[in-house]
Amino acid sequence: MTVSLLVPVCDYDIVAIIYSMKGCLGKIPGFIEILIGDDGSSPEYKAKYKTLEGDGVRVISSETNIGRAAIRNRLALEARGDYLLYIDADAMIPGTAESFIQNWINHIGEARVMSGGILYHASPPGDPDKILRWKHGRRREQKKASYRNKHPYSLFSTFNVLIDRTVFEKLRFNEEIRQYGHEDTLFSYQLHKAGISILHVDNGLIHEGLESNRDYINKTKLSIENLSKLYDFITDKFMFASSVKMVRDYRMLHVFRLTLVLAGFFIRFRERMELKIDTAKPPLWIFDLYKISMFCTYRAIHRRRKTVPAFVL
Repeated sequence: MTVSLLVPVCDYDIVAIIYSMKGCLGKIPGFIEILIGDDGSSPEYKAKYKTLEGDGVRVISSETNIGRAAIRNRLALEARGDYLLYIDADAMIPGTAESFIQNWINHIGEARVMSGGILYHASPPGDPDKILRWKHGRRREQKKASYRNKHPYSLFSTFNVLIDRTVFEKLRFNEEIRQYGHEDTLFSYQLHKAGISILHVDNGLIHEGLESNRDYINKTKLSIENLSKLYDFITDKFMFASSVKMVRDYRMLHVFRLTLVLAGFFIRFRERMELKIDTAKPPLWIFDLYKISMFCTYRAIHRRRKTVPAFVL
């Protein structure tokens, strides 16, 4: 069995991690190539990626930004490996590249889809303006495989995932999703619906690209809006809710007729909550309240619009 490493990227410096991974080519049996998916980067970064080509490294370039789903699908089509190892551009290896790749090779055959996990530095970032992203990642995303396997679809991420290429005979990343947010959630739902199990293993990468508090709040808004739109397109809402905690919480609130109460709360107190979480010591419980009340608000908006779904999942 062979493995292709696929790195989708847009305007991010990946020179260090590609050089580390490149050293494994020819040393670890089965690890055959590295594909860089340049998704409409600026000329400066395109030039950087081109310097990495050769000796098993290829750049698959798009002149325009086609989106996270489309560039991942294109990489899958170009790859030669039996297994496709996707990692995000802002990942960092906690140990050596050799041990990371070898660990994945050792797990081949255990499942068709395997998630390695996300790690965060133990110490907070030096810039206090990045505390919210780090704190949320440490408390909500960094989990041992034993815990993640209890909720395999809920805690799935394509940040660091090994996928049997035969999965792509049945599924693709949905290219209709262009706005940031919950692409992983959608793919997890598709896997669940197709009866493809997910195995979580402890082979994590460190999430290095922390956004500022304000940027993370803005990305959170986009992702929650996207989740609300996705919810309208999903056919099996019960299965979708079983994989997404925010949707489960929303459905429970809906039973007790509290969703409009929270939507009103969000409209009234949004700015105050944002001031509380955009600090050097953000309370995560306020961030959680901010997100679920925002989701209730978007649900109220989208239900009133009654738009015809552009696609059905």
